[in-house]
Amino acid sequence: MFQPSPWRADFPAIAALQRQHQTYLDNAATTQKPQAVLDALSHYYGHGAANVHRAQHLPGALATQAFEDTRNKVAAWLNADPQQIIFTHGATSALNLLAYGLEQDFQAGDEIAVSALEHHANLLPWQQLARRRNARLVILPLDAHGRIDLEQALQLIGPRTRLLAVSQLSNVLGTWQPLPSLLAHARAQGALTVVDGAQGVVHGRHDLQQLECDFYVFSSHKLYGPDGVGVLYGRDRALQRLRHWQFGGEMVQIADYQASSFRPAPLGFEAGTPPIAGVIGLGATLEYLAKLDANAVAAHEASLHGYLLRGLSDREGIRVLGTPDTALASFVIEGVHNADIAHMLTEQGIAVRAGHHCAMPLLKRLDLDGAIRVSLALYNDSDDLQRFFDALDQGLELLR
Repeated sequence: MFQPSPWRADFPAIAALQRQHQTYLDNAATTQKPQAVLDALSHYYGHGAANVHRAQHLPGALATQAFEDTRNKVAAWLNADPQQIIFTHGATSALNLLAYGLEQDFQAGDEIAVSALEHHANLLPWQQLARRRNARLVILPLDAHGRIDLEQALQLIGPRTRLLAVSQLSNVLGTWQPLPSLLAHARAQGALTVVDGAQGVVHGRHDLQQLECDFYVFSSHKLYGPDGVGVLYGRDRALQRLRHWQFGGEMVQIADYQASSFRPAPLGFEAGTPPIAGVIGLGATLEYLAKLDANAVAAHEASLHGYLLRGLSDREGIRVLGTPDTALASFVIEGVHNADIAHMLTEQGIAVRAGHHCAMPLLKRLDLDGAIRVSLALYNDSDDLQRFFDALDQGLELLR
């Protein structure tokens, strides 16, 4: 049965891709942008770009107002205070800010806990912090479904744990992680908690007051917004523990040749000229998303996801990794290398992702050198998936 997307026409790139005979199913890597975002970027650049916070002229005042309006929109989206929202250049940038800004809190023998399914962006900063401070990186194992094994994790997170960093939604396995129990246990041990929301933020609204993490990060470009923009949320007491790690304009309170003082969050962690246009574009994205029927979006994505999983399970020799909850599915095909099938799909205009998905340790733990990933967005429809399955069948016929 045809499952149309009522929001497809809001994304001009989808029609452009169709004219190029391309079907876009790589949304976990980056999403297309609604017309509202394109309009916001065009307006900013076309009506007088200016730097924020420093200028006394009208273009500077308008840019600052639009920039800070987005901070307010992000805060409202997450149920946070605007002063808890720091703009970065992406989730990776935000996680590195934390790893350097919190470094002084770690001593030899301390423990940092991460899960076995983390994206490199939420593994490598903590790995390198552990190396610098002679701390121990503890890896939380997974269960058979691709979720953090809660029973084992609660045993591994103990009094020596200084920080827990986990993904909200796996970018490879498509599984929601048991955050409430994990975060509560880590808090009880006195550990800081970091949630990588890069995938999770795209699928539903998440109230950070209920989640009760110390830090939460995400990237704009996965949430239908511009590239080069990230968000770092921090609870007030957690932000006070951060030390400045980048220095320059904007974050300075008083500067002299031999010593300087710096602003608190959020501006104290936004050194230099920020990605102004991108931040304004993110604000337009949140405005657009706020007007949608969230239940209708969730139902549409769930229906498509079910169609995807059924189609994969119906084909012989395909193994889906984990038990995906939403949005995506990663799979391998018996006797066929993932790079070969990805090439065949690309030849037929199907844009999916192949390889280790920036989660190489996870794929190694699964004894795989890569997998195919199909990931969905609100503008996809069942015709997209049917074209994918037709191309997949044709590729399998040639490769087997």
